[in-house]
Amino acid sequence: MIEVEERKQTKVNSGLHPLIQKRWSPRAFSEKKIEERELEVLFEAASWAPSANNEQPWQYVYALKGTPGYENLWNCLMPGNQPWSKTAPVIFAALYRNTFKKNGMPNPWAAHDLGMANAQLLLQAASSDIYGHLMAGFDEQKLREKLQLRDDVTPVCVGVLGYLGNAEKLDEPYRTREIKGRSRYGLNEFVQKV
Repeated sequence: MIEVEERKQTKVNSGLHPLIQKRWSPRAFSEKKIEERELEVLFEAASWAPSANNEQPWQYVYALKGTPGYENLWNCLMPGNQPWSKTAPVIFAALYRNTFKKNGMPNPWAAHDLGMANAQLLLQAASSDIYGHLMAGFDEQKLREKLQLRDDVTPVCVGVLGYLGNAEKLDEPYRTREIKGRSRYGLNEFVQKV
């Protein structure tokens, strides 16, 4: 049985898979380490995402807390994301190659494909009680420099992974955001039958 974190339980369609219901983006992480083998499983889950022409344009760069790589990635975050993310044991950048390997032509679906890979990574993580929080709030130029990215690689987000921590240890406004209930738009706001 997949249990949903009590502070984030919400009324959902009864047919929704429990793993989808369980996934959310916390800000409070414990300092418990994630084993390398577990990280490999998460990235392998990402590797099985669908992609245009099976191109698999995603790339991930990750680092463990306490290493220079972690500091390099963490320093690329915008100030609003730095205070709460610093306890997460893993930080990563999610990137995509924006051209096809086979012919060098632009791949207009690469960002979508990375999104699919990220979703699978996060669901696999949730199945092991590991949570992720993806952030668009990062300095792209700084990240490009730190990772020495080629022009044909685009960073989309930076994420952190970890086990749930104590929300009460967060400063405001993060504590309130952490305990606030979850909600989604109703289907009538984004689904149309024609």
